[in-house]
Amino acid sequence: MKFFLLTDNIDTLMGMRLVGIEGVIIHDRKKVLQEIEKVLHDDSIGILLITTKLVDLCPEVISELKLKRSRPLIVEIPDRHGGKKIGVSIDEYVSDAIGVKL
Repeated sequence: MKFFLLTDNIDTLMGMRLVGIEGVIIHDRKKVLQEIEKVLHDDSIGILLITTKLVDLCPEVISELKLKRSRPLIVEIPDRHGGKKIGVSIDEYVSDAIGVKL
C-alpha cells in the first residue's frame, strides 16, 4: 500500500515527492471531491494525506469518510503556512464520532 497527497501547495508536494509520495495540487472543492473519488477506487492507496486548507473546503465529506471507511486512512496535515491547529480538528472529529465534547 502506498501514500497519496492532496495539497494546495507546490512546496508541500515537492517535499513529499522527495520521500517518494506522489500527489496532486488542487485549489477548488470540485477537484478535491473528484480526486478523493479516484483515491477511493484505487486499492493500492492505503493512506491519503490531505492539507488542512483542502479539508476546510469539504469538511463534512472528509469527516464522513473518516468515520465510515476503513480504507484509505485519511490524515490531515498542515502545509508550510500552518493554518488552524491540527489538535482542534482531531478534537472535533472525536467529538463528532462519540457525541461528547472534549
